[in-house]
Amino acid sequence: MPDPAARYAPDGTAYELSGPDGAPVLALIHGLGLCRDVWDGLLPDFTGYRVLTYDLYGHGDSAPSPETASLAIYSSQLAKLMNHLGIARASVIGFSIGGMINRRFALDHGPRLDTLVILNSPHDRGAEAQALVEARAMTVRDQGAMATLDAALKRWFTPEYLATGVGLDLVRNWRARVDPESYAQAAWVLANGVRELIRPDPAVTAPTLVMTCENDSGSTPAMCLAIAAGVVGAEAMIVPRLQHLGLMEQPQAFTRPILDFLERTF
Repeated sequence: MPDPAARYAPDGTAYELSGPDGAPVLALIHGLGLCRDVWDGLLPDFTGYRVLTYDLYGHGDSAPSPETASLAIYSSQLAKLMNHLGIARASVIGFSIGGMINRRFALDHGPRLDTLVILNSPHDRGAEAQALVEARAMTVRDQGAMATLDAALKRWFTPEYLATGVGLDLVRNWRARVDPESYAQAAWVLANGVRELIRPDPAVTAPTLVMTCENDSGSTPAMCLAIAAGVVGAEAMIVPRLQHLGLMEQPQAFTRPILDFLERTF
């Protein structure tokens, strides 16, 4: 069912905006097959900011994309949402594919960016890993959005967290709500969009924090360091022990360094 708290932009993007008027804006971009609710565990720590959360096209409560999905289309979605809300600039925090979208946003709409925070986002995977991700995207196309979820949960969460069952039903429900065609297109963007983000020209220049988890197989520590190396002055941080969705297991392992970074930047 649609979330009664959601508001909608003219293109069908579902969003929520909270926090004090006039405070710096944080725009949060969720990952593939998730929705804006993935940020719920982090939001209590961001109360000093104006926080914008929204659902990517075809995810959560948002309508499907009016065009074939691409990083540019998702980047434009955020820019149009900011226009609708009268937001001139924001710090953009992106998780996984969201960390690809916010890098594309930095390239397409750089003057509207205060800071960039890239969380658990893929980069140059190498030929073998790239082939595996493309194969998963084709499985989704052939068998549907739920076909790869059980394997994904093992990559995303530590065994200890999986054993508790906490959060797993949420993730399953979020995946089940995604429009099937939108998910298939987004999975292909996740697989192939990294190519346009490797050694971008012009380079990203915004103050940037890049984070991932020690045991994230989809956004490895080496990828994190490589992304940071491509941005002048960027900071990199590896969260110990956790896997891809570590921000659900230990939200404050992410909010503490993000807030420190933002407070030193503003």
